[in-house]
Amino acid sequence: MTTPGCITVGSRKVWHGHEIDDQRVAIDMTLPLPPEPQGDAARTALMALIRRRSVLGALEALHHEMGAAFQIPLPGFNPIMLAGPEANRFMLVTAADRLCWRVEGDPVGALFRDGLLVLDGERHDWMRDIMSPALHRRMLDGYVTAIVRQTDRVIADWTTGGPIDMLPQMRRVALLVLMDTLFGVDFAPVVRRMLPAILKTLSYISPGPWLVWRGVPRPGYRAPLRRVDAYLTAVIRQRRQVGGRADDLLGLLIGAGLDDDLIRDQLITMLVAGHDTSTAQLSWVLSLLGRHPLALRRAQGEVDTVLRGTTPAADHLPELEFLGRVIDETLRLYPPIHLGNRLAAVDLEFGGYRIPAGRRVLYSIYLAHRDPAYWPHPRRFDPDCFLPAQRRTRPPFTYLPFGGGRRNCIGFAFAQVEAKVVLARLLQRCRFTPAQQRVRVHMGATLEPRPGVMMRVTPRGSTSGP
Repeated sequence: MTTPGCITVGSRKVWHGHEIDDQRVAIDMTLPLPPEPQGDAARTALMALIRRRSVLGALEALHHEMGAAFQIPLPGFNPIMLAGPEANRFMLVTAADRLCWRVEGDPVGALFRDGLLVLDGERHDWMRDIMSPALHRRMLDGYVTAIVRQTDRVIADWTTGGPIDMLPQMRRVALLVLMDTLFGVDFAPVVRRMLPAILKTLSYISPGPWLVWRGVPRPGYRAPLRRVDAYLTAVIRQRRQVGGRADDLLGLLIGAGLDDDLIRDQLITMLVAGHDTSTAQLSWVLSLLGRHPLALRRAQGEVDTVLRGTTPAADHLPELEFLGRVIDETLRLYPPIHLGNRLAAVDLEFGGYRIPAGRRVLYSIYLAHRDPAYWPHPRRFDPDCFLPAQRRTRPPFTYLPFGGGRRNCIGFAFAQVEAKVVLARLLQRCRFTPAQQRVRVHMGATLEPRPGVMMRVTPRGSTSGP
């Protein structure tokens, strides 16, 4: 029996009958605070913010100076930051059942409502059991054909010669694939009409002033959010009326007897969290391959050798070893979900420090993936650091792009298959030449390359497959 986790009674958050309130908890001074403004770490963090416009760079500087646990005492937002493999183990395994995923007042909870991502305890386990069969590896072979088909539809609209921004193109691929495979919907006819509302929905949950000012006015969101809701509600009602697959995600949710509102919560969770992470992952792979032509040629050569001019199929995927390492290394450098956000439901202890109930606790996947104690060249793009011999030398919880523990990403196997199939098809059919070199990390709902990934694309002729 699992613990019931956090529940909400009215506006109160309750853990095993004890009320907690993250707005009334003072900073625990036993945890390290950033040094005074004249300190080296503070100066480095400030320069990272100014020169690189990088919150992540500032966190790297603070982590280097203060270690695995420290506070970020901002007005209205005073989380505890944990970093490193032991911190990851603590958050994802050791203390997992004493940390809440839902933080009341955050836009993520308001958007997903009772979606899987923000459910706690037995309700989460119940919903995950319903949804998991649609994302199980035995289902993925059947999705490969759809992934290839939707990738080809996007390629067909590309013009040769001029630069193309791969970021919105990979978003289109990710949306078409997710809607086809998991919802049983052809999204192509409405993708251009719905995309502005989807992008606005992503902006709604991206970091912003709401983190430090819960009541900040946020005009311009109501209509786009309603548009996405209305579309998903129509998808659910149409499936109920005309039927369809019983074993895709939507079919499983309907078959479990859930009402439309609860199904909507799962669909919007998967739509937002599922497609945006794939968008970021695919875009970063293309950006890195564009900046590393030897790796690009090696990946393309492997694709040609393995596929031999045929359409990518499930049987090909294990043979695409180097492409798999490129994907893994991309996820190390730019994990789409770079930060975990929890609420301490009870008093906790980590590394000799007390974490009081009601405090927001963050853990950083980005910092773990770039820790020089475990990665000899943490900023270098090196797919061969994921060769089997290198993998075996690293401790657990140093690499966790899909989280860890029993609440790891429900779609991690789907994401791995999707990335390999999409990239194999792109490399098989197209030749990519970078049209720009400079990109920066944008911290939105996921980590994205900005201003984009500009590529010149030309067909590869006879090597493009059927």
